[in-house]
Amino acid sequence: MGSRRPARVWPGQVLLFGCGAATVAAWNGGFYACFVLVLLLGFWLATLSLLRATPPRAANERPVIPADGDADRAVLRAVLDQAPTPLLSIGRNGGVRALNAAARALFGADDVLVDAPEALRQGAPRLRYAGRAYRIDRIEAHDAGATRTILALIDIESEERIAEARATRELLEVLSHEVMNALTPIASLAESALATLEDTPPPVGPLRDMIGTLSRRADGLLHFTQAYRQLARLPEPSLAPTSLPALFDDLACMFAARWNGRVAFLSDGAPDAVVTIDREQISQALWALLQNGAEAAIAGPGAPQVRLSATLDERLSFHVADNGPGVSADARARIFRPFYTTKTEGSGIGLSLARQIARAHGGDLVLHPGRDTVFELTLPGAQG
Repeated sequence: MGSRRPARVWPGQVLLFGCGAATVAAWNGGFYACFVLVLLLGFWLATLSLLRATPPRAANERPVIPADGDADRAVLRAVLDQAPTPLLSIGRNGGVRALNAAARALFGADDVLVDAPEALRQGAPRLRYAGRAYRIDRIEAHDAGATRTILALIDIESEERIAEARATRELLEVLSHEVMNALTPIASLAESALATLEDTPPPVGPLRDMIGTLSRRADGLLHFTQAYRQLARLPEPSLAPTSLPALFDDLACMFAARWNGRVAFLSDGAPDAVVTIDREQISQALWALLQNGAEAAIAGPGAPQVRLSATLDERLSFHVADNGPGVSADARARIFRPFYTTKTEGSGIGLSLARQIARAHGGDLVLHPGRDTVFELTLPGAQG
């Protein structure tokens, strides 16, 4: 008897197995948007696997449906029904169908959405429906020349609540750490001062030193509280046309007055353009980056210098670089955390506040990977 040839494994089957593992990991980790996207990919791979398993037929041959085809489709439908995110599909004719139980419950339809919102067909990124806000994630699927768009409606309010809870936990962790660090020596010094007062006569010199230290520690705690209020009360950006060269000139003058030649300020020149930003907030964010760069450059081995540059194409990007000793791998993971600082006199809010300003404008602030220290603040490149 001839040996049986082992069955060939289609690469899509391996990917389908990987999608299953990734779906479980995303759900357990609370990454619901990733969960939905991986689930959609798995659904499409499963569909392709079914099509691949169907033998080809001649043009005049009537289609033959495998005996287990209905069962496979029922399994896929049952899997999709477990997804908490509404899933829809749009065919070439514009018809909108509900793919899972969450979509059918949201729109009150068994299959075809008769009165589907136009935002679904028009490619809109957002949908407001039934009193809730949704982000629309889309996947274009192609099969036998036909194109179908698969939509996932992500509950933005739910994501925001999860992000808010995570941010609150991190903030409480930081606040408790910083307040305990400040209050512990204050309580210890107060007890020592009370014990010293019982001496006859009380030693004036040691008491003066203790009270002076208490005053400084209390003042530090006050500054910490004020910094927290500044970070928590950042107003919404007030957008207005702003000249980039004028913004660079202001920063150069401020830098020269602050550092008085101790740190060189280098600039590649700003694009000759007017952009729509909150000038005061962006100036504050860039100033925090320049200050951070100057302090780092002074601690470096060479002549300290800080460089400011900007590019404007589809987005507006500011770059602030310094020739300091660089940022350690451990600090890179925490450098934007509120109140985290490696400096003895630092408040730890400059970089966090700068990133918050960038994100309030619809942009972001990142630290480039590598040995050199280069911060990039990007904003939507809307020219005024």
